Formats: sequence, structure tokens, C-alpha cells
Amino acid sequence: MHLIVPFSAGSAVDTLARIPGQKLSELWGQQVVVDNRVGANGIIGTEAAAKAPADGYTLVLANDAGLATSPALYPKLPYDPLRDFAPIALAASIPVVLVVNSSFQASSVQELVSQARANPGKIHYASGGNGSAQHLPMEMFKLAAGIDLVHVPYKGLGPAFNDVVAGQIPVMFAGMSNVFPHVKSGRIRALAIGSAKRSAAMPDVPTMQEAGVAGFDYAAWAGFLAPTGTAPAVIEKVNADVRKVLGMPEVREKLVALGFEVSPGTPQEFGAKIEREMAKVAKVVKEAGIRAD
Repeated sequence: MHLIVPFSAGSAVDTLARIPGQKLSELWGQQVVVDNRVGANGIIGTEAAAKAPADGYTLVLANDAGLATSPALYPKLPYDPLRDFAPIALAASIPVVLVVNSSFQASSVQELVSQARANPGKIHYASGGNGSAQHLPMEMFKLAAGIDLVHVPYKGLGPAFNDVVAGQIPVMFAGMSNVFPHVKSGRIRALAIGSAKRSAAMPDVPTMQEAGVAGFDYAAWAGFLAPTGTAPAVIEKVNADVRKVLGMPEVREKLVALGFEVSPGTPQEFGAKIEREMAKVAKVVKEAGIRAD
């Protein structure tokens, strides 16, 4: 059994594949081989999965970048998320957190908004690149709050986040697993969680909606899919087994400790989520004028 992961070993999506993948190997009595197909912000691996045989032996753990963001940015994408895949189950959501360097004079979202309105076009924010999971929520925030922040895209999340921790750039959205240790050390402050509900990993941090940004709801996510044409009985079997594995206390505890919010559902629910997310991201990309690199 091959599980294609469109990102590198050690990435959040790779971690989300390997922890339950070990249990799926035990459950199925055969090795689940995690196949990292890296490149083009997930496009290469996702395309490989779309073109794989629909024989039930190839799955993909694709994320919002490949299934929602890339379709909004690239009109000639080499696959169609709705046509070329059979959804199996959402694996988890990955909350993003609005953070500022500890030296920056804002201790709440509203203080950041006030600073931005008093200094239009002078406050910079970092991201891992155009269309990244750091770029999109900040553009959503800018549109919702009516503020002007300057985008500084980096070639990857790592260097962008490191510069925020070091104080070179004051503001960004970053994933929970990146943020948590530096919030504990006091090097950065968490102002709000992007998702609609508070995170169990950081229960004292308000959501963006609670902080006054009406309607804001953004989280990265990833889920299991198979190539279109895979037998419905296989889809249902894998869905049941994925849900079983993700419900195991030892699996759930490991993932929750890393900042994941585990929430598997039915294939139909995951398919509906993909459609909603594609529409949401396309709207942000159009309104913010985001272009591919």
C-alpha cells in the first residue's frame, strides 16, 4: 500500500501520514509505504496520485495547498481536485495562530488593528510564499479589518518564522506546532487562533472571531483520498479503518500534542469540505489580488 505525501519528510503533512500509517499497517497486515513526492507546493505529489492506478493500493494524504489553494492560483493545474479524486476522510485540521514578536507593541488583535490603521503600509508580515498557509489568512484578516500590512514572502515557512521569532519581521500567521514552544519561551505572543473554535493546545488564546474579526475562520487541513475510479467498497473500508486508527487514544494523543485537531468524518463530508474550501480560497485570492510566484 502506497501513501503519497506531497511534502517532505518531517513536514506537518508527513507527520500526519506516518503516525496513523503505522497503525494502518498493523490493521491491514501489510506495510503502508509513505511516498514523499515533493515539489511545487504539493502539486507534484498530488498530480502523481491523480494519475495513479485506481486499484485501491495507492492513496494520497493531500492538503489545502494542493486541493484548494493551487486551483485558485493556477488556471492550468494538471489535475482537478473534484474530478480526479475520491475523498476518503479528513485526517486533521492544523490551526494557524496570529503571532507577533514579543518586542512588538501589540498584545491583542485590536491593538494590532489600531497600530496598522495608525501606520498604513508600514507594518510588515512574513509568510512562506504567495498562496501559502501563512499568506492567505493574513489577507483574509486585512480584508476583514480594513487594514494595510505589507507582505514579505519567504522561500518556505522556516526562514519566515525564524525572522519573526528573531524580531526581523513583527507579525505572521503560523501553524500551532511551530508557535507553541516559542510562545512558552516568551519570544513571541499569540494574539488569536484562526479557526472558529479555541484550540485545546492553547485554550487561553481567543479565536479571531472572539477578538473582534467577524466571520474569520481559517485552518490548514489534510485528508486521505484515492484516485477517481477506486471501488466504493474500498473507499468505505479505508474510511472506516482511518476513523478507527485516528480514534485510538495513543494516536490521537500524539497528534493533539503536536497541535493537530483530529476530526475524521465520512467521504461525503470530506468531499463537501473540499468544495467549500475551494470556493473560500478562490474568493480571497480574487479579492486580495494574489498571484502565483
